[in-house]
Amino acid sequence: MSVEHAQVQRTDFDQVMVPNYAPAGFIPVRGAGSRVWDQSGRELVDFTGGIAVNVLGHAHPALVSALTEQANKLWHVSNVFTNEPALRMAKKLVDATFADRAFFCNSGAEANEAAFKLARRVAFDLYGTEKYEIIAAINSFHGRTLFTVNVGGQSKYSDGFGPKITGITHVPYNDLDALKAAISDKTCAVVLEPVQGESGVIPAELAYLQGARQLCDEHNALLVFDEVQTGMGRTGELFAYMHYDVTPDILTSAKSLGGGFPIAAMLTTEALAKHLTVGTHGTTYGGNPLACAVAEAVIDIVNTPETLAGVKAKRELFKTRLEAIGEQYGVFTQVRGLGLLLGCVLSDAWKGKAKDFFNAAEKEGVMVLQAGPDVVRFAPSLVVTEADIDEGLDRFERAIATLTQA
Repeated sequence: MSVEHAQVQRTDFDQVMVPNYAPAGFIPVRGAGSRVWDQSGRELVDFTGGIAVNVLGHAHPALVSALTEQANKLWHVSNVFTNEPALRMAKKLVDATFADRAFFCNSGAEANEAAFKLARRVAFDLYGTEKYEIIAAINSFHGRTLFTVNVGGQSKYSDGFGPKITGITHVPYNDLDALKAAISDKTCAVVLEPVQGESGVIPAELAYLQGARQLCDEHNALLVFDEVQTGMGRTGELFAYMHYDVTPDILTSAKSLGGGFPIAAMLTTEALAKHLTVGTHGTTYGGNPLACAVAEAVIDIVNTPETLAGVKAKRELFKTRLEAIGEQYGVFTQVRGLGLLLGCVLSDAWKGKAKDFFNAAEKEGVMVLQAGPDVVRFAPSLVVTEADIDEGLDRFERAIATLTQA
């Protein structure tokens, strides 16, 4: 039986929601694969993937089936219990990665909070009170809690909220010399995104990550990879560290894990995990059954040769076409990123105008993202069809043609 809902419009947002962000002028109401329909029934091609979240597009049949099956069994239990989907999902992550132990929570911020607390706790237990400093990159993004915004390298998220958490240093991304100068025996963790998303979809250089790994080993610090915005499977490997063959001590991943269903994970080794003993760090659940059941279905599809090879092939389709558009209309100087996380760097004439590209694309019926004011970001479904790629990029090119002629 369907429930009749009250009619709402975009203008209602301004009346009932906290104004901490400014959504687009239309409201998506239904999705299927890489297509979305808004309230008026208009169809759009979705190349945003919910910012690398909807790894398998909208309403993927396998995820709907897993969600429906589990919804008829068990939704949530107190954290004095465990549950079957959580244990199965943890086993799959352990079997597929460097990790021996998994920690589940609701969001990337929670996963990073747990990772940073674990790093400080390990240092406290093994080396004492003076080893607590964390090094992160300028322009990094690690979540929205007070701790994670302080570790993140964007002052707009941390200024104006009282005293900042001490012992956190920020250095330029991909600058190994700066990291060498900052690290010391007081450092407990170096936190890096393998692909820095919010500062413009900048992949890490291999030598930088290798150097960071070596420096951490030399100073008994932990290397933490925040792969929340990179997304599971999006590089063409299950996790981005596999692309570089540089193994962290702790890895965080978030909503891509559940294909958009709220779930996140912190992965680490048995030797480190044992420092989060009972009572040292809680979570709203030790693995929500509903979320973990969906996540199981996601990893079963993503962690296959077909899906991961498809990511690499589809990347070339996007990159080739976007480079051609950039050259023809003089709007992009570079298309960078890894796998199906791509950033189109705006030319000097268009710097600061990424929002204009977002708006122009929406008018032509294609959804794209910004990564700062100078980069247009694409994060499509990992299983987007070639037909949807062609149609979406045709619409995007029409948007660019209109924008450059205005």
